[in-house]
Amino acid sequence: MPLADPAVDAPAYREAMARIASAVHLVTTDGPGGRAGFTATAVCSVSDSPPTLLVCLNRSASAYPAFQANDALCINTLSSELRSVAEAFGGALPRSERFGAARWEELATGAPTLPGALAVFDCRITERSTVGTHEILLCEVVALALRPEEAGPGASLLYAARRYRTLPMDETASD
Repeated sequence: MPLADPAVDAPAYREAMARIASAVHLVTTDGPGGRAGFTATAVCSVSDSPPTLLVCLNRSASAYPAFQANDALCINTLSSELRSVAEAFGGALPRSERFGAARWEELATGAPTLPGALAVFDCRITERSTVGTHEILLCEVVALALRPEEAGPGASLLYAARRYRTLPMDETASD
């Protein structure tokens, strides 16, 4: 009989996850719990009917209390031009100064949206689940904004191997 595999420890799991390239998003909220935001890679499409995304948020994050108290959020998918904003919300600036790093607008929910983002998903939080250290937020998309065509396609900002990276649009690829 084969031996059971030892439990996977947290550092080994984090190292394996660091090898996966992920899109970088800025998740923002505003409401009774205050204005807050965080840089995230743990964002995933769930369904297109109704349009639903999930976001994973560490419960020890400084932004967590605001997201816990508010019922709306905005997922801003970042281009490489917005790297400094990702860094600011990733901890380069104190929480009180982060929203000063960019200009903000609003769509339907009042959560801050970032002009120039590749895509903006304005959402209502419809369900919350706690798993380990994180809270999973299921979010129904109530409004969208896309980067204007005249601004160009924009290079996607990625995070891999614990560094920001850029995925340029391949202008020669056929559709």
